[in-house]
Amino acid sequence: MENLALIDSFSEFKDDKLIDRVTLMAILEDVFRNALKKKYGSDDNFDIIINPDKGDMEIWRRRVIVADEDLDFENEEITLTEARKIEADFEIGEEVSEEVKLIDLGRRAILALRQNLISKIHEHDNTNLYKQFKDLIGDIYTAEVHHVRPRVVILVDDEGNEIVLPKEKQIPSDFFRKGDNVRGIIESVELKGNKPQIIMSRTSEKFLEKLFEQEIPEVFDGLINIKKVVRIPGEKAKVAVDSYDDRIDPVGACVGMKGSRIHGIVRELGNENIDVINYTNNIQLFITRALSPAKVSSIKINEEAKRADVYLKLEEVSKAIGRGGHNIKLAGLLTGYELDVIREGDVEGTTADEDDVELTEFSDEIEEWIIEEFAKIGLDTAKSILKHDVEDLVRRTDLEEETILDVMKILKEEFDS
Repeated sequence: MENLALIDSFSEFKDDKLIDRVTLMAILEDVFRNALKKKYGSDDNFDIIINPDKGDMEIWRRRVIVADEDLDFENEEITLTEARKIEADFEIGEEVSEEVKLIDLGRRAILALRQNLISKIHEHDNTNLYKQFKDLIGDIYTAEVHHVRPRVVILVDDEGNEIVLPKEKQIPSDFFRKGDNVRGIIESVELKGNKPQIIMSRTSEKFLEKLFEQEIPEVFDGLINIKKVVRIPGEKAKVAVDSYDDRIDPVGACVGMKGSRIHGIVRELGNENIDVINYTNNIQLFITRALSPAKVSSIKINEEAKRADVYLKLEEVSKAIGRGGHNIKLAGLLTGYELDVIREGDVEGTTADEDDVELTEFSDEIEEWIIEEFAKIGLDTAKSILKHDVEDLVRRTDLEEETILDVMKILKEEFDS
């Protein structure tokens, strides 16, 4: 048959990694049958023989021989006179098979065939790709940085598939260069038109959970169960773990000797501080553990409102709240309770120092957001701030040194007057 560049169209796909022989043959037959329907009105009496390995094919049309004057359906019938031109001893009622040359379809139809074929192959590849990555949602995946843009990093895996890592799915300290290998979790697969868009995330709690599975054999084997993970990506995370085997210390197994097991996970997450906590059904004990390293004096729980008043000594308040309020926020997310920190001195109705002044009393001189920043680390009185070094306050808050010095000046003037 004539080689009209169409053969090359499907020859180039026969080694496609995403398409098997049977599927390729089905696509090819579907494309040609659509073309035959357009040309002849029906494809019921056509046989298509395809050899994708050689990039070859044949089309045969079957027609019934009728008397010259009885020809009604030219696609399905052939006159006796025309039949005997093919073979002299044909008789009425017999079936004739003729090969249909591609050239008979017309050059315009052949060009359309080629485009349709390429479109069908790509559509199949995209469908396969969508299904492949849909099954990988929630799993860790590694790909190489191909292009870095302001709001997204484009990654490419070993198969040449494009994966998108949006800015909001990156850890704040992440910095990538072309060629870097990046690990993350396949978070979602979305169809953009006919093409699947694969979204990776490094900020998902699931990513941290899967890292534990990869790095800690007891978690992978199911001996240690991860009950819940909460994160402030790049800053702090809390992981509640449990084991059904009393011989296993789940926290010790996860952390390892001198932090050897968890160190790799911390490094992967941009030095994110990870607290591993023993899970328990005793909610008071669970809240106490979740607020570590602070030592809790007592807890009053309102089960109906899912709230808990946590009573601490003055020196423990800042530990419970943590830098930027991260510790208490994550403890609340981990336990499912809204936690209110109460100093023990407040319960007794006295302050630690009768001459001290609440920071809110200076709201006309100190902006509210600055007062709130000090409160996050448990400093809500004038003297509680003045007894700290400036360097210490800079380290524990998000305030600039100049701002802290201005606040201290205002507070000192109060006590000097």
